[in-house]
Amino acid sequence: MKRLVPASILIALALPGIALAGAWKIDPAHSSVGFKIRHFFSKVPGAFTEFGGTIEFDPEKPEEAKVEVVIQAASIDTDHEKRDGHLRSEDFFWAEEHPEITFTSTAVKAGEEKGTYLIEGLLSMRGVEKPVTLKAEFLGAGPDAWGGTRAGFTAAAEINRKEWNIEWNQVLDQGGAMLGDDVAINLEIEAVLQKEESGE
Repeated sequence: MKRLVPASILIALALPGIALAGAWKIDPAHSSVGFKIRHFFSKVPGAFTEFGGTIEFDPEKPEEAKVEVVIQAASIDTDHEKRDGHLRSEDFFWAEEHPEITFTSTAVKAGEEKGTYLIEGLLSMRGVEKPVTLKAEFLGAGPDAWGGTRAGFTAAAEINRKEWNIEWNQVLDQGGAMLGDDVAINLEIEAVLQKEESGE
């Protein structure tokens, strides 16, 4: 069976005149910061709608990559106004006291497959900073419709919310708890090469 060449490699080979190395600015309008957590027996999704950051990335030297992301805690959105208000409160993210959630990379390592990476970094949330490893993939890069250059990335991680002092829960009469402790994080990122950003 033939091994498929990752799309990111094909795009890079097809666009030899385009420099892909540099600082990329996250485009929030075409990106998402999502999560899921167990609620009783199902997994409920949510997202943060206000965020930004930069990715310094060279496909030829991925180990030198750097990632910085800032998320506004108050922008949490689970499509339920009352629940979102509770999540912003001291029981959960305490957004008034800790308005920003940040991630800063400390090391980037190649993954098992081409185009995949392990991004080690520090996640700061609710005044607590802990190490987290994102499993990431570079989806490719190339020119956009407005004369700029764009790149795509996806990343995921799973964390235990209690490590960031987010411990609120409700014990059920029949045993167990309403909420799970583990939170699945999923990032879908489109970024624009700085100094070339344009369009919508």
